[in-house]
Amino acid sequence: MAAPIGAANTGAVVGNTEAKLQIHSFNGLKSFPASASSNSILLSKRLSVLHSVSAPSPVIRAVSAPVKPETTTETKRSKVEIIKEHSDFIRYPLNEELLTDAPNINESATQLIKFHGSYQQYNRDERGTRSYSFMLRTKNPCGKVSNRLYLVMDDLADQFGIGTLRLTTRQTFQLHGVLKKDLKTVMSAIIRNMGSTLGACGDLNRNVLAPAAPLVRKDYLFAQETAENIAALLTPQSGFYYDIWVDGERFMSAEPPEVVKARNDNSHGTNFPDSPEPIYGTQFLPRKFKIAVTVPTDNSVDLFTNDIGVVLVSNDDGEPQGFNIYVGGGMGRTHRLESTFPRLSEPIGYVPKEDILYAVKSIVVTQREHGRRDDRKYSRLKYLLSSWGIEKFRAVVEQYYGKKFEPTRELPEWEFKSYLGWHEQGDGALFCGLHVDNGRIKGEMKKTLREVIEKYNLNVRITPNQNIILCDIKRSWKRPITTALAQGGLLQPRYVDPLNLTSMACPAFPLCPLAITEAERGIPDILKRIRAVFEKVGLKYNESVVIRMTGCPNGCARPYMAELGFVGDGPNSYQLWLGGTPNQTSLARVFMDKVKIHDLEKVLEPVFYHWKRKRQSKESFGDFANRLGFEKLKELVDKWEGIPESSARYNLKLFSDKETYESMADLARLQDKTAHQLAMEVIRNYVASQQNGKSE
Repeated sequence: MAAPIGAANTGAVVGNTEAKLQIHSFNGLKSFPASASSNSILLSKRLSVLHSVSAPSPVIRAVSAPVKPETTTETKRSKVEIIKEHSDFIRYPLNEELLTDAPNINESATQLIKFHGSYQQYNRDERGTRSYSFMLRTKNPCGKVSNRLYLVMDDLADQFGIGTLRLTTRQTFQLHGVLKKDLKTVMSAIIRNMGSTLGACGDLNRNVLAPAAPLVRKDYLFAQETAENIAALLTPQSGFYYDIWVDGERFMSAEPPEVVKARNDNSHGTNFPDSPEPIYGTQFLPRKFKIAVTVPTDNSVDLFTNDIGVVLVSNDDGEPQGFNIYVGGGMGRTHRLESTFPRLSEPIGYVPKEDILYAVKSIVVTQREHGRRDDRKYSRLKYLLSSWGIEKFRAVVEQYYGKKFEPTRELPEWEFKSYLGWHEQGDGALFCGLHVDNGRIKGEMKKTLREVIEKYNLNVRITPNQNIILCDIKRSWKRPITTALAQGGLLQPRYVDPLNLTSMACPAFPLCPLAITEAERGIPDILKRIRAVFEKVGLKYNESVVIRMTGCPNGCARPYMAELGFVGDGPNSYQLWLGGTPNQTSLARVFMDKVKIHDLEKVLEPVFYHWKRKRQSKESFGDFANRLGFEKLKELVDKWEGIPESSARYNLKLFSDKETYESMADLARLQDKTAHQLAMEVIRNYVASQQNGKSE
């Protein structure tokens, strides 16, 4: 076990002057176990500089300010690092702040409550005052939600929230609008009903993603079990969560022995042996950490956007053998700061299935020890990978792992799988995937979902695309459930606009403190306008592009993977990103900055017009944009004078004649819709009423 960083002061005698160099202790981090640790290298460089300054030389090679005797040099740390150090493992001062009569908590407690799964927010639509509330985020590995927990979350949203539930891009619930005085009641209700919010936010491992589909197949079941084991391995152990919310009472299910063994193993210097947090120590990780597990071809989890991506590899008989591991993905960035960027993960190697927990732990520990803690903009694993390169990173991880990674196994092409609609589970039962616009369950939809889930005693799963899956449905229930869902606005995917099916948006205004402009509230109108552009340039209704929108550059809805990404960069203004692919394997790039919301058609109309006419066979919009090149696309936008008269056309597949189209268009304009949207709405309502009639 290596000594903690800064365990002793280091003195260096240069000439007749003693210069003391100190590296401040992180009280929970230790140096890398190899002899040439990063801190000893740093120290030797500093001593070398001191020596070169003091030693006489006839040639002046560099000029440096003289080193003052008795100067203490400390490693810079961010404010959050100091808060963590003095928090008694994420307890103080949160435990005291929750007892005050104020509607909010102080800055230190605001940082700490993130580890408990909550953010302090206020309503930014209100002027002249701040109405504080808290957002709670659950932790649901694989997106699994029991029937009991779903019903409790539904109740809590009505009793203590704003009456809605939000499905997130990491397969969890968000519950908005909880008042400080109700936090303990809500938290304890979640904990006592098989749920948790522990580690859903904060500088530690977040919710572990896995395909949400409840398929009874060896590969899916093994991948989901692995995701749950990784989540258990990296769950905090010091009890701070239960001390705060349920007075120390523990509600933890029995862990698999392989998880306990992997957590306690310290054969390669990964652990703090005497700490209540053997993996995290007092300082936890430099920033949030995200992991996803999946099977070959299934990229429903946006695998390459995660700090660690894990892919199950099976043999020809379908038996799980091991895992390909990918490292260094991440979405967040800062506008006008080119040193921050989104990044895709890259392969580090393959490990046998019995080693996966040890390999994941070694990667986490490498980030714990070497990730930056001075500037949180650069604290994610992706910046360590970009700085070191994959070869150095692999070499360091292997020292903690105690083995060499094997070469990654070859995999088939990736696909995005939504799991919407009705599907066979493989055990005789069915599951039904339901599209939920931007993950917001509210109003009649919320009421209907509850009635169906409660009546049929269904478990559910949340997908990484903000949708929900109803599981374990008997065949005889299919028709009545379909009818009930349709009446609540939860339509089968063929009745939903294809643009909506793959779109995502973050909550943004009014509650997110980081939002620069709208996202969830803005994207419905944007999608209607894009559909209108599609119709205008002659694109078919069943054609689509992946559209994602965020109100700031932090990337919660993963806009940098979209074929068309909107990233808020000012009031009613967006940075446009193009070039992602439908299967989520390519990173988009900045196309234009500061595009005002009212100018969107000026940009999108020429771009989609030329995609329609110049694409290759089955070429996606993202691939087209990359092939044509952004300079050429910008030139087309700058020279655009509208669709040539000869190119105007009507969608004769839906409208049999021009007069019908024009009549429908006139009616649609009164409702701020396109002719196609209104026609599809009429058809959907008719189909739903017919289905309802058949079931009676």
